Amino acid sequence: MVARIDDRLVHGQVVIGWCRPLEITRILLVDDEVATSAFEQDLYRLAVPEGVAIDFLADAGAPARLDQAATGGERVLVLTASVEAMVGLQRARPHLIQSVNVGGVHDRAGRTERLRYVYLSGEELKELAAIAATGVSVTAQDLPTTRPVPIEALAG
Repeated sequence: MVARIDDRLVHGQVVIGWCRPLEITRILLVDDEVATSAFEQDLYRLAVPEGVAIDFLADAGAPARLDQAATGGERVLVLTASVEAMVGLQRARPHLIQSVNVGGVHDRAGRTERLRYVYLSGEELKELAAIAATGVSVTAQDLPTTRPVPIEALAG
């Protein structure tokens, strides 16, 4: 199970850069807004290649679906748009999410550039560092072929 934070959710980099090389067969997209919007779901389905299934989950229902996915034998990408959602999932299912990839988290008010593709607020960085302190591997990485950057290196 691969867990990634990417505020653009399903897009070319996720599909080509992550799903294909890691042979992902199912995406669990966890986002309250998308889970209630048939229009947005249809748009994201267009971006998902043949052979990859996608489930749209609200934050509250996601932990139970993670349990099912863990026993299903599929190669799963858990995808959230926010640090908050991923940290919540990891805390709800620490035995399932033992590694978190911080991918595309873009600029907005209150965030500071940490890498060219990662902008985090002090609170977001603190939340990621807190789960890292429990033994979770938290790294920033735009593609599986690039060097992962430990969350500790983003604090400076």
